[in-house]
Amino acid sequence: MDEQLAENVATVQQQIAEAARRSGRDASEVCLVGVTKYVDVATTRALVAAGCRTLGENRPQVLWEKSSEMQGLDVRWHMIGHLQRNKVKRTVESTALIHSCDSLRLLKSIHQAGLQLDKQVDVLLEVNVSGEAAKHGFSPDEIESVIEAVEPFSGLRVTGLMCMAGLGSDEQDVRREFDLLRQLRESNRANVPKNVDLRELSMGMSRDFEVAIEAGATLVRVGSSLFRGLR
Repeated sequence: MDEQLAENVATVQQQIAEAARRSGRDASEVCLVGVTKYVDVATTRALVAAGCRTLGENRPQVLWEKSSEMQGLDVRWHMIGHLQRNKVKRTVESTALIHSCDSLRLLKSIHQAGLQLDKQVDVLLEVNVSGEAAKHGFSPDEIESVIEAVEPFSGLRVTGLMCMAGLGSDEQDVRREFDLLRQLRESNRANVPKNVDLRELSMGMSRDFEVAIEAGATLVRVGSSLFRGLR
């Protein structure tokens, strides 16, 4: 398993480097977030040993359990799935970044948890770029007002935007959706509050992370490509 994981990580990192080069960027500008939602703790540990030290989990309870069992390892945990407000405090205690902030009520809860823990929590605003009713996230038209609304939330820091391409989107649609997220970032970077800087773009998964990098992604959330070939 260890050899296969190391080979998979190297392959994905090479794909990241090639996509970055195609878009005139350096591979160091892109962080690989290894999505471990379908694997157990032993496999997650092996992934870290293979060199992937930024890990993403979709379910808060699993993130709590894995981060607890893997204490002492050089790992940065990211919460990338839907987060309910009653799970905020424990999640904030365990994570370096929350990608999936999709409502002002959630942002306020994260801010309050940050104040209680005496830390400024790094978060991303999730944007529904495909317009699918089943997807979480702010509409693109809401982002400017959300950025204004979080100014008093000193317990958090908005470091960027996040999106998922539409389930039925072809490559042309995916590229358009990722370009939209980048354009939203660029159009909202000026005159932001002190707790907003929008340096990050979290977009792209196993099926489309190369397109995402070409569109400007700084964080790519890759799962199945890292575990290909494992028994």
